[in-house]
Amino acid sequence: MDNAALDLIAKLSDSLAAQGIDYCHWKSNPFLNRSASGENDLDLLIGRPSAHRFERILAELGFKETFPPPGEALPGIRDFYGLDEKSGRLVHVHAHYQLILGNDLSKNYRLPLEQVYLKSSARQGLFRVPAPELELATLVVRMTLKHSTWDALLMRHGSLSETERRELEVLSTEENLAKVDEALQHLPGLDRGLFDLCLQSLQPGCPVWTRVRAGERLQKALRACARRPHWFDLLLKFTRRIWRPIQGRVFGIAPRNRLANGGLFIAVLGGDGSGKTTLVEGLQGWLSEVFTVRTLHMGKPAWSPLTFLLRGILKIGTLLRLYPFEGDTYEEESQPHGFPWFVRAVCTARDRYLTYLRARRDSANGSIVLCDRYSLPGFMHMDGPQCANALRAGKMPDGLIRWMSRREAFYYRQIQPPDLMVVLKLDPETAVRRKTEETAESVRARSTEVWNLGWETFARVLDAGRPREEVLSAARKIIWSSL
Repeated sequence: MDNAALDLIAKLSDSLAAQGIDYCHWKSNPFLNRSASGENDLDLLIGRPSAHRFERILAELGFKETFPPPGEALPGIRDFYGLDEKSGRLVHVHAHYQLILGNDLSKNYRLPLEQVYLKSSARQGLFRVPAPELELATLVVRMTLKHSTWDALLMRHGSLSETERRELEVLSTEENLAKVDEALQHLPGLDRGLFDLCLQSLQPGCPVWTRVRAGERLQKALRACARRPHWFDLLLKFTRRIWRPIQGRVFGIAPRNRLANGGLFIAVLGGDGSGKTTLVEGLQGWLSEVFTVRTLHMGKPAWSPLTFLLRGILKIGTLLRLYPFEGDTYEEESQPHGFPWFVRAVCTARDRYLTYLRARRDSANGSIVLCDRYSLPGFMHMDGPQCANALRAGKMPDGLIRWMSRREAFYYRQIQPPDLMVVLKLDPETAVRRKTEETAESVRARSTEVWNLGWETFARVLDAGRPREEVLSAARKIIWSSL
């Protein structure tokens, strides 16, 4: 894989140096090139007096602060994401103001080594890194707490990953091992004998009893550094070990980060063939790796139970030939229609309104909502009220049909503009050539409506005639600047 530094990360490195920020990249430094390329997170330890200036640099570079899922926040650690525009990658900065480590299920220990780390650091490539013997001592502590306690072995977390084992091998040089005593002086209770036992417990083929003994002795030595009592930490780890698989496999819940600024309701509009669905799918794939994202379709909303019931009844009536089938409401809305057509139109309006409510609620609770098409009465006729024109085209309607027309209009009036609209404008003739599976008349009519509207005053407009990757890149920039 190409490990060239991303432009955004290079700018961050230059800004930290220029501003004299007291910091270092505190772990996984044998693979610092992966962090520079955006493949790994940036784990930066920040001196507290530099915190305000550091966060100002991040803001100037377009980074956004995020919150982890409920129950996973750690004291003294903040998360920021930035968009590298050239690659489209999201760069994750872990800003550590305290060294919090331990088993991934609880992170129960805080090592008071922040100042020692910062004072020992020196520039290596893009970032400042701590003294290698200090990083080795901390790595052995981290890996022992993560893999060599009896509960970690019982929960089948006892094996180091290939990357962790490689990092341990790179740092365990004779020179670093000779200097590690100096680093251990800053960890009361952790002497050379215990360090060697912990290092032995991490080697392949080490007996289980030796590993358990190393883990138990280390936890006793670090008791003053624990954030919770040992019994409570065990309870928390086992609870999370049981609950998280249930949460994902049974309930289908995959917690993601949420933006500190709150969620965003985004609508992607455009005529047929403009690439709306492709763009929504691309944005969803890009954002959902990090954030809670919901995708909805306003043009073809999910049917509510009432819609299923009513349309099922209408389907039976059509099969029994009680009335003729009437198709696309947009193409036929200016023609006279029967009662079933109005029922379908009102059901569609209601389902679009319910989709709008879901989008509003999800975005208000911190999710990013991507909506394919949108109902804008007065602007987008194809996704707006249909009954009024049909009434004018037919004979004098009865009271029930007039009521349905009013009800349809009511649902559309409740739908307010989203937080952000991205409009894909495509020349109607180009749209006809692209969208061959539908009639040219229908495609041309819908595309012409979008093409002729003056969107620039209240939406962000993209030229959908450009290559799709360029459109996606431009949409990323628009959305990231709005989050």
